[in-house]
Formats: sequence, structure tokens, C-alpha cells
Amino acid sequence: MAFVLEAREIGKSFGPVEVLRGIPLALKAGEVHAVIGENGAGKSTLMRILSGHLQPSAGSLAMDDAPTVFANPVAAESRGIVLVHQEILLAPDLSIAQNLFLGREMRRGPFVDDAAMNRIAAAKMAELGARLDPNTPIRELSIAQRQLVQIARALLAPHRVVIFDEPTATLSGVEAEALFLAIHELKAKGVAVLYISHRLPEVKAITDRVTVLRDGRHVATRDAAELDPAGMARLMVGRDMANLYPPRTPAPEGEIVLEARDVAVPGYVETASFALRKGEILGFAGLIGAGRTELFEGLVGLRPCRGEVRQEGKPVSFRDAAQSMAAGIVYLSEDRKGKGLLLQQDLRVNLTLAALSRFAKSGLVAESQEWAELDKAIAAFDIRARRKEMLAGQLSGGNQQKLLLAKMMLLEPRIVIIDEPTRGIDIGTKEQIYRFIAELAAQGRSIVVISSEMPELIGLCHRVIVMKAGRIAGEVTGDEIAEDPIMFLATGVHEEEVVEMAAGAA
Repeated sequence: MAFVLEAREIGKSFGPVEVLRGIPLALKAGEVHAVIGENGAGKSTLMRILSGHLQPSAGSLAMDDAPTVFANPVAAESRGIVLVHQEILLAPDLSIAQNLFLGREMRRGPFVDDAAMNRIAAAKMAELGARLDPNTPIRELSIAQRQLVQIARALLAPHRVVIFDEPTATLSGVEAEALFLAIHELKAKGVAVLYISHRLPEVKAITDRVTVLRDGRHVATRDAAELDPAGMARLMVGRDMANLYPPRTPAPEGEIVLEARDVAVPGYVETASFALRKGEILGFAGLIGAGRTELFEGLVGLRPCRGEVRQEGKPVSFRDAAQSMAAGIVYLSEDRKGKGLLLQQDLRVNLTLAALSRFAKSGLVAESQEWAELDKAIAAFDIRARRKEMLAGQLSGGNQQKLLLAKMMLLEPRIVIIDEPTRGIDIGTKEQIYRFIAELAAQGRSIVVISSEMPELIGLCHRVIVMKAGRIAGEVTGDEIAEDPIMFLATGVHEEEVVEMAAGAA
């Protein structure tokens, strides 16, 4: 049979570094095909070749069994190949509707038809579970909402193949379900869907076939029905991943190190009260727009906030992040590329930037000490870099996250707030990040984990606080930490109501 799009023994080298070697991949119409692998396995490079962003060094592409060359992304899109990037590529000062139709504006005579574009934009966003004003500027949206806009833009284009690169990395369960429904509709229309994700249970649930890459090589292509998530993980990393999470320790009962009382962040959080104990891993769950990220940005001085905050019993108020870091509280942003790291600077500069005063003497920076600290961080956090002088933007997502963690640990914080700690990170690196978090708690540091990944919260945390619409909806602890109680609180749908709705449907 002719495949819609086929990669034939694709290879790619950057100078002497071979990133892909002899990769085969064939996409069928009406099929969802997953590509999985650890960070650095070559997934994103392959996607960029399939969508015209890169040219292969070896091998070839074919559409409908005819050899094809895409000179650039525009040429690929003109043939119906659409890539939904993992990175957010939107114009921040333009509205949702303007971004959806940028470069392909609808017109009524000589004028741009804003009313039609707004109407279609609102409908398309609603299909993805986001009821947003289409006139809202992108800069006012959360990372997850921006990702949904990017997905909506791709789905507005004529397409025969849609490539999703980590589309649910910032989405919680409800938003992800809306995306899966959209993917099911694409499949029913005969569109070929290529799906890249580190969330193996969702790969199992929505895909027909799975291709596994490891170190730039093809490991296997199997029917999804033949594999469970554990089997996928073994193929990805070449070893058993049964013990993904560190052993759970008893919940600490010691001193309260951070307390929020009726804290409000205008426009995002109405009121929130909670306490964090020494050595505790405290999770924060909730849907997009629940206010989790904004709450902690307010607490550390990145947003205006009201209410009472106490650190180790003493009232505190931070005008900016520098003050909170000086007080021993660090915040690792969910947007590590935009806010956490300087991607065009080298690893040394990124590592020491927040703690630069430690390396400055008489107005001069002791670079030899910085390089020595980088050597320690590479060893301690297993940062896998081809060379120490490389730019932070050249690291894989998982290694960028480890660099960000190492950077913040130089400040020797007592409280660590990590927003989406493993977004877009492969399962092997996730295991390492989880171990780092558990070790920090074992050292007596207090950790807040804000995450959209339910298994992560369940596997790591001593307690999980759930937010809904700018308020704390409830808390689950100990053996009660499970998906259903968290989702009931996050959605406002309680178990009794679910039973009643099911009885009514019957």
C-alpha cells in the first residue's frame, strides 16, 4: 500500500555529530502513529525533517509512494504536512484570533474580516476545551492556554498529516481529553497523525502503532495493542523502569516553614491558605486557569499579591524574586526556555547567574571557580552535554531542566518550588528528577511540586492540594492520594454526583 508520508532510512548529522541513523517511518491515512524515546533519541530532529524545517543528510522522504523533497516548512504545509511545535511559536502582542489566522487572514472585499475570524477562533478553542475571548492577547495567557492556541492554529490549516510534538506536556487531564477527541476526529477523516509524547499511558490509549527510537537509531515499530507502558519504557531506555518513583517516606510532622493565609493574586487567585512543613513534598493540582502557577508567582514576588505570608513563623513580603531567593525560597518556572534559562548563553553562565555574587571578587568574576562548579553540577545532576562550552539551548529538554535545578541549588535554598518539573522530559530523565526531589526532601528542604501529571503527584507527594477557579478546593493525603479524588476536586464533580448522573443515564 502507498503511505501518506514515509521516511526512508533517514539520517542526519550536524558536523561530526550523527543524530539520526537509518530511520524508517511510514504513516498511514486514518492512523495515529506514536514516536517515543528518551530526550536526545532524535524524535524532534526527525519531526523537523518530516515537516521541512531540516534537510536529511541521508535517506529520503516520500508522499503517496512518490519521492518528495520539502525545501522549507511552507513547502511542507502546502502539501498538507502540519507540525504543532512543542515550543510556543506565537506572536505575544497579537490576539488569539490574530494568531490563528496570521498569514492567512479572512477577508470581506478589501478588508480583513475580524468578526468572522473571531467567531471561528472562539469555536475552535471551545472544541479544545478552552472558552476564551478571541480578542485576548497571547501574552495574557498561561503556557497551557498558549499551547491550545498553537494546536488550534495547526488544525485550521488544510492537512493530510498532523504532527504533534508533546502536545499535552502542559495540559491537565480534562484539556488533554478534549485534544484526544480532536485527534479521533482527524483519524476518522482519514488524516494521518504522528504523535510524540513522553506520557506513555496516553500513547497506549490513543495510538495505533508505536515507533521507538534510542540514541538516534530505530529500535522497534509495534502495534500499540502489543505493548503496555512498561514495555514501551523498556524499549526506550533498554532497562526495566518498574521503580520510577522513589520509595514514599512518612509525611513529615515537623515545623511549618511556609504559611499562606488568605493570599490573593488579582485576576488569578481569589483566596488561598495552606501550610508547608519542613522536609515535605507538597503537590498542587488543578486544571488550566486554576491559579496554581500564579499563586506561587505572587508568593515569590513575580506578581502582585495580597494576604499574609509567613516564613518560619515570621511575616514576609517579597517585592521581587531576588528577595525571595535571598530568603531561601527558589521558584523553578514551568517556562524553563523563556524564563528559567538564557538559551543563547553557555552552561557556565546559566549555572552561576543567580548566585553570581559567590564568584565575584573586586568586581571581577572568577571564571575558573565557575568552571569548577559546572564540573560538579554536571557530575551531581548527570547533565549530559557534548561539551561544557555549548549553549544551554543546545541541551535536550531534560538536561535543561537538570541545569535549571543545579542553578537554583547553588543558592542553597530551604524551600524549592518546582512548576511542571518534568514537562516534555523522557521517562529515564523523569526518574532522575524524581530522585533529586526526594533527596532534597530527605535533606530537610521543603518542596512544592506544581504539576499537570497526575501520576507524578500521586507517586511523589506527601499531600496534594487541589485548586479550582482561583481557590483551594480541597486536599488529599496519604493513601487517599489518587486520581479520582483529585479530579473530583479539580472539576467540582463529586463522586455522589457521578453516581447520580450514571443512574440517570441508565
